[in-house]
Amino acid sequence: MGKDALRGRNLFNGDTCTYFYNPEQWQPEGGPYSAKAIHRFIEQLAAGGVDTFLINSCTQRAWYPSRTMPTILEGYRRGDREYFRGHLPNAGLSDDGSERTERVLDNWAAFYNRYLDLIDEGTDWLAETSRACRLHGIAPWVSIRMNDMHGFLEREASFFNAPIYLQDDMRLSRSAYAPGITHERSTHGLDYGRREVRDFMFGFIREAVEDYDFEGLELDWLRNPLALEPDASAETRRELAEWVGSIRALTEKRARETGKPFPLGLRLPGNWRMMAAIGVDVQGWIARGWFDWIAVGGFLQTTWDVPHDELRREFGDRVAVYGVVENHVNWIQVRTEDGRTGGRRVSASAEAMAGNAAGKLTLGADGIEWFNFFTTDQAREPGSSSHYGLLRMAESLDSLRGRDKLYAFSTVIDAPRFYPTSLYPFDATEQLPALLKPEWRRSFRLPMCAEPDDGTKRELVVQVVVSRMAERPLLGVSFNGSWPTFAASETDRLPFPVGDYVLHAEGNIAYEFRFEAAAIQEGWNDIVLFNGNRGPGVEQWIEIVSIEAAVRKLPSRQQ
Repeated sequence: MGKDALRGRNLFNGDTCTYFYNPEQWQPEGGPYSAKAIHRFIEQLAAGGVDTFLINSCTQRAWYPSRTMPTILEGYRRGDREYFRGHLPNAGLSDDGSERTERVLDNWAAFYNRYLDLIDEGTDWLAETSRACRLHGIAPWVSIRMNDMHGFLEREASFFNAPIYLQDDMRLSRSAYAPGITHERSTHGLDYGRREVRDFMFGFIREAVEDYDFEGLELDWLRNPLALEPDASAETRRELAEWVGSIRALTEKRARETGKPFPLGLRLPGNWRMMAAIGVDVQGWIARGWFDWIAVGGFLQTTWDVPHDELRREFGDRVAVYGVVENHVNWIQVRTEDGRTGGRRVSASAEAMAGNAAGKLTLGADGIEWFNFFTTDQAREPGSSSHYGLLRMAESLDSLRGRDKLYAFSTVIDAPRFYPTSLYPFDATEQLPALLKPEWRRSFRLPMCAEPDDGTKRELVVQVVVSRMAERPLLGVSFNGSWPTFAASETDRLPFPVGDYVLHAEGNIAYEFRFEAAAIQEGWNDIVLFNGNRGPGVEQWIEIVSIEAAVRKLPSRQQ
């Protein structure tokens, strides 16, 4: 089939929970949850220009009313809070009887009751997704998480875990990336070296392909990148490859039955080459013609510097390459005017959406796969809502030129409890934070799109966020080979507000360097930072927390 069979350019990936987190948005009239919420969600995607919707159908359990696989609500009765109690540690909570814990259990019961509402009205929400997509001219695809680890902290107690996961010999045991990591931290996933595991996961895939009206399939190996032990034998690698080949045969059979292409793709972490070490042989599988597209992204934090141009050179026209826009700008903390702290979500910022998509498309990505907007929708914070109406901006790079944009860099997360250990070696390596010793320099690369020469004056503001220091640092910036400038204005404000978030965290301060937007090159751009502190006994190190690049139209009085 290959790249030429794909018509999708603007893809939206929906979590299994995507309709259910924010009932106020999708069914504001209240009452038992119904299929109306699904249709309203899909209608909004269509209005925003989405041409392909990928719906995630399962974790270790089916979230839809499966006839063949264990389901997420197997044994649950409406309002039974005890069903969820064993899962509390996976949400970072103790079963301590506190008001917070009890409130979480109440919220979980209300959340899962919405699934029961649909079952009670006779709606299979997965099937309804396909119907709604076709009604609005969207191609319905399905996404399968290959090794979901939501319940890893409590194997026996968490309702997320399937019975097969409770068997010791069905789990990986040596998949941690470093010898010192001996705890679970989501490394002990299902072992694809076991035939029983492969058969189990094939059950989800077969049911989605054969029993539902989809026309595309994504194997999501980002959530989580676990398959075989890193020292897997040639035999287990061969068995996994044969299993993947059987998935391709299944989709080709479906394509013959329907008379329409059934594209098969991979969702991968940024360091996708390392996946070969655990048996996920991306290059080999694509060379055998088993996949039509790949989407390379990050875990919750969006990527800003994945080399999609290198991916294109690697695979040529054998597969389509999609850029993935995840829903966190990066992991740095920001705050509101009244002191509330949190993180910025891409879908709540028109400028971040535009900049993130532009950086991927300018390197030759065939389209964009948006993901995890529901994390904005469920936040219910003042001023925080997803810009579904702006999804159309991914249809072409030209539609992004001239817009205000925010570009940024991914950062190392400082909350390891929240980050699956299994992702550490596989996620794209972050360029920040970084330390600059006196008289040191450091170069950073970022893809950006060139701005139009249309008579409108625009500026590029490079904002360097640093840890607060006793004295102002002598910090300089060069952009694309320009002579370094040390003329900067100090600010604690973000380049663009995101919802109610307008300020950097109290421990950080930013310095803004201004350039003409015409200095931006199509594709890769270089930002070089200089620590100009010098002199006897001077040891003023600078801790670079973040680098952000804002492209914005100048006010009319400055035109």
